[in-house]
Amino acid sequence: MRKLLTAIGIASLASQPVLAWGDKGHEIIASIARDRLTPATKAWVDAILAKDPDTLTAPDMVSRATWADKWRDGGHRETASWHFVDQELAGPDLKTAFFDYPEASDPPSAGPAQDCVVDKIGEFENELGDPTTPDAERLLALKYILHFVGDVHQPLHASDNQDRGGNCVHVSLGGQRTTSLHGFWDTGVLSTLGDDPGAIAKTLEADITPDEAKAWSAGPPEAWAEESYQAAKASAYTINSPSGCASDVAPIPLSAAYQTQALQVAKQQIEKAGVRLAAVLNAAAAKAGKSGS
Repeated sequence: MRKLLTAIGIASLASQPVLAWGDKGHEIIASIARDRLTPATKAWVDAILAKDPDTLTAPDMVSRATWADKWRDGGHRETASWHFVDQELAGPDLKTAFFDYPEASDPPSAGPAQDCVVDKIGEFENELGDPTTPDAERLLALKYILHFVGDVHQPLHASDNQDRGGNCVHVSLGGQRTTSLHGFWDTGVLSTLGDDPGAIAKTLEADITPDEAKAWSAGPPEAWAEESYQAAKASAYTINSPSGCASDVAPIPLSAAYQTQALQVAKQQIEKAGVRLAAVLNAAAAKAGKSGS
């Protein structure tokens, strides 16, 4: 009976959508980024979003950071692969993780479906800063950027152990609390930080030094993905979970020490994402001639 219940639990986990950080994490990242925008960039971003009639989320920048998940889960599964860039722990291969480097559609919001978060960040960043981009496409580029910069910083969106980025790994948090490894890194790891994304963002921002912000702002999305992959190897995948998606594996307990370390890694990844999102938006505004300089 226990094996049957575990199998049912694993099957239900496999059918759940793959998120990154959950709404709260993305809202924290966007809040950190918003505080680091120049006044001109902030006004530009707000003006773009003000024209958006979409009701999937509230129309402000912080809420729109969750839009891409809502869009995907609302019937647009063709965008699902855009949220991750999974390198396998055994034999990491960027070519495979990047879906063989597909040529971008014109416009990038049209596909292709087989593409990764690193490619899409680059494509939408270019669109956002291009003065000739049509308004409707620029709006989509902004909404995807607000989300995807967060996604690439979640360690289990840049790694895999033949287990759907940890979605097939059933873990126990103590007592009757169980989830997937991916689910823990999406939302469970942040549960002790509180419920107010804005307040959490202020607390995390206080830990970011000017030297860190300067260093983090440099480098392409490929480097961000590599950081996340290394974080997954060093922290997320240290529980000796078997590769694959076997349905008869008992939940793996996550020790208090594991959860404490995971929180520290997640906090820094979110801080980096916030700083880098601000850098992307400020640079795009400058390229589009909206920086006020």
